[in-house]
Amino acid sequence: MKSRGSRLQDAGTVKPFRREGEPMFKNILIPTDGSEQSQRAVRMGAELAKLHQAKITGIHVIPDYHLLIAYEGAFDPVTEERIEEEARDRAESYLAFIRKTAEAAGVPCDTVCETSDHPYDAILKTADAKNCDLILMTSHGRKGLVAVLLGSETRKVLTHTRVPVLVVR
Repeated sequence: MKSRGSRLQDAGTVKPFRREGEPMFKNILIPTDGSEQSQRAVRMGAELAKLHQAKITGIHVIPDYHLLIAYEGAFDPVTEERIEEEARDRAESYLAFIRKTAEAAGVPCDTVCETSDHPYDAILKTADAKNCDLILMTSHGRKGLVAVLLGSETRKVLTHTRVPVLVVR
């Protein structure tokens, strides 16, 4: 029988999630898309990190706009460069919000910006590379056509991760 605070291993032995007195989380990954819901999740994540004496790793994944430009049928290198520059500027402002919120909470923080056709995959790879033991993200964020094209990144993260996910509504 599985006891609270432990997990069953393949061999049938019980291994504790953490040692007594050890913080539950050490590194919390917080993806952001800059939305109000995402900012609320960042504030909540900073409070949780402070409570557990954990670090925050913030991530913003820039969608690969090559697909959208190719779909429109109009390839213009100047337009593509402008779109990418604006996306990098937005990403920096989103990540700056995470750093500022973490600093205000007295929590160590690292930020990452990735570009990917599959944002959920970049989130999972970053969680693995940075040894994150919790992913805290919103149930939704983007609206309109972008949301339809990307689908629910939260659902994809939940489906493919081995790291616990805390979904903020």
